[in-house]
Parts: sequence; structure tokens; C-alpha cells
Amino acid sequence: MTRTTWRGTLRRLPWWLAAAALAIGCLIWIYPFLWMVAASLKTSAEVFTKGLDLLPADPAWENYERAWGEAQFGKYLLNTVIVTVATVVVVVVRCAMAGYVIARHDFRGRRIVMGVLVATLFVPAGYTIIPLVDLAQRLGMLNSLTGMILAMSGAAHVAAILLYVGYFRGIPKELTESALIDGAGFTTVFFRIMLPLAKPVTATVTVLTFLSTWNAFFLPLVFTFSRPDLRTVSVGMLAFVGENTTDWSGMAAAATISLLPVVALFIALQRYFVEGIAGAVKS
Repeated sequence: MTRTTWRGTLRRLPWWLAAAALAIGCLIWIYPFLWMVAASLKTSAEVFTKGLDLLPADPAWENYERAWGEAQFGKYLLNTVIVTVATVVVVVVRCAMAGYVIARHDFRGRRIVMGVLVATLFVPAGYTIIPLVDLAQRLGMLNSLTGMILAMSGAAHVAAILLYVGYFRGIPKELTESALIDGAGFTTVFFRIMLPLAKPVTATVTVLTFLSTWNAFFLPLVFTFSRPDLRTVSVGMLAFVGENTTDWSGMAAAATISLLPVVALFIALQRYFVEGIAGAVKS
């Protein structure tokens, strides 16, 4: 090896060390997920006897059959998809409209509205569960998916509104002014011009809302307490917890099933997710 080659190797050495450190960090970060997937293919005894080993002795695919059929996780997954998709649609439209009005329209009390929205960030979510349940019960929506959707989408979602505010402020006003001159109204300007331009932020809000709704536990538990058939996947995990024993391998299989849609959505929208965060912060 020549002297020039040695110099090039020494110059690249810090990058190799950084890459190795990042690889180790990534492995540590994803190891719990890999362990959960491996545990879903083990027997209940292997979960404890194998320890940190990721390779099952004989893959137990019946864990997935038990989770899907006996634990009714197929029904819970359908309920979760319905609640999550409906909640995401309502939150995106509502927060986009609120962000557009705050960012592009100068109205009396705008600063007060912003102050109230930011103040709600410091209110714990548990404090609102009692009035939510009381209101849903008075409206006859306590034990229904509709009531759960309205409860999940009716929160402030301040982070989503602020993302839209930051993004809409960076869009030139000439776009909306020219559309108004051509006779377009508020609805036309918003749905045909502003909302399509905010695709990166919409992807970001979609991912964040999807994650929070999909993983929600306390509110779906309260709304389905007397209707087990309306449970979501997070509440459905209770089916694997018995009075004296816990089906750990079945729970791992159910958790793996429930995480697959989340991983698929993030992989599909990760580019827009990063662009939306960067664009809102930059604006």
C-alpha cells in the first residue's frame, strides 16, 4: 500500500468511525422492535428462556392465528382503521382551515386566539376526559365509533395548526389575490390552491395524527367500556392479559400486526413528513 493510499485511508477514518457509531445507535434503537417481532414467533416459554436471543427455535405462526381469530384482533384492527382515517380527515381539514385563516387573514382578536391555542398545550389531556364523556353520554354517542371519532378529532391539535400557520405564511399573497380577482371565493381558494400547496404539511399532520390516534388507549377504553366489540387495537391488547397469566407471545403477535400499518404509512410519507417539518420551521 502506497503512502498516498495510507493518507486517504487516514482521512476517511473519522467518517468510518461516525458510520460505525451510527450503525450501532440504529441497532440499539430498533432492537426492541426486532425483539418484539421475534417474540411473536416464539412460544410463551421461549420468550423468557431465550432472553435477548432473536432467533426462535421453531417459528410459532399459530401465535398470529390466535391473535387474529381467538382474540378478535381482525375486528379491532378494522375499528382502529375506521376511527383513525376519519379522525385524520377531520383534523387535517379543520386544522388547515384554522391555520389558513390565522396566517392569511387579519381579524380582530387573532393574537388572543393564538394565545388561547398555545395555552391549551399546557392542559393535561386527562383533565378533559370527564367533560368529554359527559357530553358524549348526553348526545347518546358514548358507546359508538362516531362518538370516539368526534372526541379524538375535537381536541385542539395546536401543533398541527401551528404547522399550517407557519407554512401558509411563506406562500406569496399574490396567489390568493389573483384568484380573488378572478372571482374565486374562500372555499375555492382554500381547497383548490392553498391546500394542494400544503401537501408536505398535510403529510406531516397526517402522520402525527395517525400515530396519536392509532396508539390512543385511555379515550378508546372509556368509549368502549361496555362495548368490547368496538375496541381498538391498543385496547384489544387487554384480551391477552388474564387474571393469573399473560399470553406474551400472542400479545407480541398482536402488537406486530398493529404496527405494520404505522410503519407502512411512515415509509410512504417520510419524504413529505421531513419537508413539512422543515418548511414550517423555516417559515
